[in-house]
Amino acid sequence: MNHKLFLAFIAAFVFLNAQTSTAQTYPSKTINVIVPFPPGGGVDVLTRAIMQKLSVRWGQSIVVENKPGAGSVIGSSLVAKANPDGYSLLATVNQTMVGNRFLFKKLPYDLDKAFEPITLMVKADQLIVANSALPANSLKEMIDLARSKPGALNYGSFGNGSQPHLLFSLINEKEGIEVMHIPYNGISPNLAALVSGDVQIGSGSAAVVMPFIQAGRIKPLAVASDTRIAQFPKTSTTSEQGFPYAKVSIWYALFAPAGTPIEIVNEIRNSLKAVMTEPQFLEQQVVSKGLTAINSDGKTLRDVIRKEVEETAAMVKAAGITPE
Repeated sequence: MNHKLFLAFIAAFVFLNAQTSTAQTYPSKTINVIVPFPPGGGVDVLTRAIMQKLSVRWGQSIVVENKPGAGSVIGSSLVAKANPDGYSLLATVNQTMVGNRFLFKKLPYDLDKAFEPITLMVKADQLIVANSALPANSLKEMIDLARSKPGALNYGSFGNGSQPHLLFSLINEKEGIEVMHIPYNGISPNLAALVSGDVQIGSGSAAVVMPFIQAGRIKPLAVASDTRIAQFPKTSTTSEQGFPYAKVSIWYALFAPAGTPIEIVNEIRNSLKAVMTEPQFLEQQVVSKGLTAINSDGKTLRDVIRKEVEETAAMVKAAGITPE
């Protein structure tokens, strides 16, 4: 073996040894998980439940921090710039990885290069909901009401370019109505406005809106999907009501900074899957809240993002959104 080949062999051996050692000792200190939205949203609630279980499994502290602002850019930036060692993670929704491409002329990171996809955790079909005082009990009735009173109704979203914004913009365009948009900084203040009547219409996952529906503060108008939600069997879908285009879902996913060792990424993904497939956890934190567990690999998550970017372009056009 010549000298250069020998050195290359030694270098490769040291590298692989270091990678194996890193994976075997991970985690060895506190892990920080950033949720780039205010507390109380679906991704925040699920992430905290998962991380509590992972903390026990790993025997390490895991701190979940809410860092809202700028449509999730502030919190996401912290992870994009963090050391790629597995101790800074991002738990977020499709707005961060898809919608923000259409909202900002320039982001402080490259969405396709700054993050390492770990896993798509769950998917949540959305309910279109209304304040209980609204004189409409279905999406069709709401559209008829909006048509009879142009500009009189408004809907809340959790930010420009968020799923509710895109959904209702598309409904406005397709039906020739004018339901006004009021953006909020996150799902929790959006729901608070809906409950208080500051806005009449909104949307959210079953997990998030269920307590308010059960309390009689808001009511479901439709499921924005092709299939009904088990928790609301009497609520018809947008397709059943004659609006098959009005479909939207939100997914929750976990990311690490780009360059995080694949062994650590795999450890996180496999451990998270082990937690989420525990029968009791699956029932209490996923199924009972109208969520669908996915537990994908990184490639699948990349493919989902790529496909959704293509589909979202049409909705952004309908919303008349231009990057700022």
